[in-house]
Amino acid sequence: MSQKISIIGGGLSGSLMAIYLAKRGFEIELFERRPDMRKNKISAGKSINLALSTRGLQALEKVGLDQEILNDAIPMYGRMMHSKTGELTYQPYGKEGQAINSVSRGRLNIRLLELADDFKNITLHFNTRCTHVNIDEATATFELEDGSHRIVQSDRIIGTDGAFAATRGSMQFTDRFNYSQQYLHVGYKELAIPAGDNNTFRMEKNALHIWPRGEFMMIALPNPSGDFTCTLFVPFEGKYSFQNLQTTESIQQFFDEQFPDAVPMMPTLMHDFTTNPTSSLVTVRCFPWVKNDKIALMGDAAHAVVPFYGQGMNCSFEDALVMDNCIEQFGDDWNKIFAAYQQERKPNADAISEMAIQNFDEMANKTADQHFLHKKHIEHDLAELYPDRFKSQYELVTFSTSSYAFAQQQGRKNDVLLERIIADHAEAKINEADYMKNLWDLID
Repeated sequence: MSQKISIIGGGLSGSLMAIYLAKRGFEIELFERRPDMRKNKISAGKSINLALSTRGLQALEKVGLDQEILNDAIPMYGRMMHSKTGELTYQPYGKEGQAINSVSRGRLNIRLLELADDFKNITLHFNTRCTHVNIDEATATFELEDGSHRIVQSDRIIGTDGAFAATRGSMQFTDRFNYSQQYLHVGYKELAIPAGDNNTFRMEKNALHIWPRGEFMMIALPNPSGDFTCTLFVPFEGKYSFQNLQTTESIQQFFDEQFPDAVPMMPTLMHDFTTNPTSSLVTVRCFPWVKNDKIALMGDAAHAVVPFYGQGMNCSFEDALVMDNCIEQFGDDWNKIFAAYQQERKPNADAISEMAIQNFDEMANKTADQHFLHKKHIEHDLAELYPDRFKSQYELVTFSTSSYAFAQQQGRKNDVLLERIIADHAEAKINEADYMKNLWDLID
């Protein structure tokens, strides 16, 4: 008899995990509190465009969606920094041809749900909100659209219901469960740069655009239709803050002063700013992620991260891939499957959480700092000169499947090496074997 697994949360990681499990013959019920997004217009202003990179593509490849999604994505080969005076500075992300891919969260989620719906052993439920989980009995209680309640029995439960997960909430009442949430002092609001005439791009198409301003910033990611999805990241309080951007005059003055080259390209600025919600950014950490063979947390339910490394989706997809690999390794022993999944993923989720927070400072402040740009230039040259010996933290995170924990550790070592080269004024010597011989020990 086939085992029945309930997946609570029909977002990106939940729908992908459902497909993995269905391919292995399990009976899957997938529950989502929101309406079916295939039939309802996706709300604007609530979602940051996603940057799909190597980890996410590897996970999608396993279900045959990688090339299809890439066909509807726009590759971004580097950052384009915009100064207050309109000067542009370009910084490649990696080696020639390496790019992160701008994709629509909604379109990707819809495609995963469509694929899930093709499986006879997946049942999709929408407008179904989880209110309680009995972990020991693997039952979940749901509130339906008409206000009634339903209790669902399963062999096990996988919680993929986001940063404020009901599944994790039930685990918080179990013994020795650790939980923390940390809000960034910065919030975000989604804005837009519409396409030009004949759906032309008003800025460089194949770049992630950043307006770094120290305490705050704006970014823009390209869409296939020629427009850009912009996201303004600003503190909630302080001189430059959402608190002080309450009137038409203050909003217009702020943008005219801080983003003068963007304003002419944003005819809907005032409407977008005043109607789109201001959202917060939270990092969630918890442990354990699993309880015996009954429940496992995945994606934001286990490790919500801020978006500044572009790895939230990629990390969540990698969770699903690792879980599937653990099933391959341990067969029907779900105690071993869940334990191995948690052991591999928890340290790496902690690492990307830390790197994502640190990357806000890099994007908002350091991308306009000459010392930082100098260091990045040397880093790029080292990666080109010694591809088998030197890899940047960004390359390891974004263009490889090396563990996040390893990437973080290597990034710290790389920084010591780069600062040493700058201190020695030895930028011209990095192609000299004798000079580099003594420096490799810093990262080996």
